[in-house]
Amino acid sequence: MLTSKQRAQLRSLAANEDTIMQIGKSGITDTLIATVGDALEARELIKLRVLENCDLTVREAAEELAAATGAEVVSVIGTKCILYRESKTKKKLVLC
Repeated sequence: MLTSKQRAQLRSLAANEDTIMQIGKSGITDTLIATVGDALEARELIKLRVLENCDLTVREAAEELAAATGAEVVSVIGTKCILYRESKTKKKLVLC
């Protein structure tokens, strides 16, 4: 569980990151879950965008992906969400 201070730190780090994936009309598939899991293992912090043609809201998509990958939702703003999961092998970020 992240503290508010850790969430703020992660939000500031994610501000400079590019959106690496988009969730479209096919929604959340097994392939997307696997891809997000791999990205979290490599980067620890990722930013996703939910397109308008997706049946899920941004909050629903973020929470579903977080539950499926063992990640935590850092933030949901507009059409974008930020997920964080500590890497088992490539730890990069140190949280306060």
